[in-house]
Amino acid sequence: MKAKYMIARFITAIVATLLFSAAVADEEGVAWSNLSVEQQQVLGRFADSWDTMPADRQQRLSRGADHWSGMTPRQRELAQMRFTRWRELPDDRRRQIRERWQDFSDLPPEEKRRIRENFERYRELSPEQQQQLRDRFHNMTPEQRQHLRDRYRHMTPEQRQRMRDRATHDRPRTTDRRD
Repeated sequence: MKAKYMIARFITAIVATLLFSAAVADEEGVAWSNLSVEQQQVLGRFADSWDTMPADRQQRLSRGADHWSGMTPRQRELAQMRFTRWRELPDDRRRQIRERWQDFSDLPPEEKRRIRENFERYRELSPEQQQQLRDRFHNMTPEQRQHLRDRYRHMTPEQRQRMRDRATHDRPRTTDRRD
């Protein structure tokens, strides 16, 4: 379970580093001769087209190469597997992920922190509990989902904790459900 969480976080970091760099690139970009030897080795397949590449892409690739160079062989292997899965995703799914990432990036720090904490709690659930939550959410109408989000967003931290406690400890069994 912990390994899956670490992998998910690492995937997010790699994708964020390589695809969603928020830094604004210099208009001149990065000259190939200004890249370190390690960066040039990692980016070797781009050598011939480097000078014609947009400056922002040069910046993203050079930062990605820095990150790649600092990885252990095992981290590189895992990153390569994740990148392969990313490339295999349909274009619509990749677009959706990019849009969600942008939406997340635009949130205030407190909201980002809250989302990360919720995700952490979700990852600590058993696979069965995760599936139950997914099923419950998917069975809701869009209006019910929005109502739940709005209600949760306006709760105090204490109210949220009580709700979480009730959801994990006081959930009726399917055989004695009270509808």
